[in-house]
Amino acid sequence: MLKRTICLCATAFTVLSAMVTTAQTQSATASNDSVKSDAVTPNYIDEVLWVVGDEAILRSDIEVMRLQGEQEGVDWGGDPDCRIPEQLAVQKLFINQAAIDSIEVTEAEIAQGVEQQINAWIQMIGSKEKLEEYRKQSISQMRSEMHDEFKNRELAQRMRRQLVEDVTVTPADVRNYFRNVPEDSIPFVQTTVEVQLITIQPRIPIEEINKVKDELRDYTNRVQSGATSFATLARLYSEDPGSARQGGEMDYVGRGMLDPAFAQVAFNLTDPKKISKIVESEFGFHIIQLIDKRGDKIKVRHILRKPRVSQEAINETLARLDSIGEDLRANKFPFDEAATVISDDKDTRSNHGLMSITTDDGKRTSRIEMKDLPTEVARAVSNLQPGEISKSFTMVNSRGKTVCAIAKLRNRTEGHRATITEDFQVMSDVVLAKAREKKLHDWVQEKIKNTYVRIAPRFRDCNDFEYEGWVK
Repeated sequence: MLKRTICLCATAFTVLSAMVTTAQTQSATASNDSVKSDAVTPNYIDEVLWVVGDEAILRSDIEVMRLQGEQEGVDWGGDPDCRIPEQLAVQKLFINQAAIDSIEVTEAEIAQGVEQQINAWIQMIGSKEKLEEYRKQSISQMRSEMHDEFKNRELAQRMRRQLVEDVTVTPADVRNYFRNVPEDSIPFVQTTVEVQLITIQPRIPIEEINKVKDELRDYTNRVQSGATSFATLARLYSEDPGSARQGGEMDYVGRGMLDPAFAQVAFNLTDPKKISKIVESEFGFHIIQLIDKRGDKIKVRHILRKPRVSQEAINETLARLDSIGEDLRANKFPFDEAATVISDDKDTRSNHGLMSITTDDGKRTSRIEMKDLPTEVARAVSNLQPGEISKSFTMVNSRGKTVCAIAKLRNRTEGHRATITEDFQVMSDVVLAKAREKKLHDWVQEKIKNTYVRIAPRFRDCNDFEYEGWVK
């Protein structure tokens, strides 16, 4: 590590000889004038502009972040030529501390996070093909490019959470903070709703289930005959986005973190050369291969296949829910009772169908902003008045299954300026966030003092840094 640090310091302001990606090259070429100051020699491919500890910040890193910010309309809070490299430097401080504190992000978590981001983009833009055309990359190239970016961002976030986990505020702190705050500085509480759901999963024909089971049996036979490996088949056919890219491999996990049916079979495996029988979980059908056991945790590979729901079954279920909706509007029975008895949704059924989310501080609440609702639910309740029930609609639940649903708008609280009596939690969250920001700011400021930092001359006259002490 010492040798690497010395080498980096000695070459911190020389041109890197390694090739960079086409996107980075184009980015750096197109915006040479946008980085503070000295003209850059056209022959430069990439350049180290900052060194933090033993980590380098490249010109291409800065320009990629700049372009992303332009696309997303980011407000840098100051001169981008100063704030962008500074933000990258701060992230490296958190990542380095995460390594010291042994904070980790597993490959399964990275894959799942990347897949969620890609799926969100696809939903936003309309299709996989449109996304590939817009970004001028294949889905597989996007996954590869996003891997390290997601990992580093998640490590930094986890480090931040660990640093502020012991920060608390009292009711007196909240009252004191807002006692003399101007009215226009009091937080605005966005419109929130409380929504109840009844969901029914369309019936899947036995023929479709048998088809999926036959495919899984075929995979088992191909592995056992030596024709191919389990990992290869998982990459090709598994429908679990969190593990398929890793050949179906899941990280070490305890029994309580798994679907009970899946855990029952997985923890009974003893021979890594054997493949489990087909097991049905709430996510679909699996076959499982043991990799290793370590204490009360297990590491396995699996292949997940999901039976397809026919449009005919969906239409039948939608019609049934519309009939139930008519009975509910006629007050033949209460929505609370119907959700408890009829609904297939395990997450809401025990709470009379009432949806809830987990806030940033780990608390559960049923008051949800429209932007935090599943898109299909938000669309269904957007024009309802409290007490009204929507028409039936389809949605994909948290387990990736297509279900049919009806929703009741239980309550709507219009946006307003927060008050201590009605919105104490909102105001408490504001004060807590500020206390956490201060602790993180102080931590970064102290860390800069004890970390080797070297900056290219063109950045040394920056007068818009958020933190002091970068220039030494």
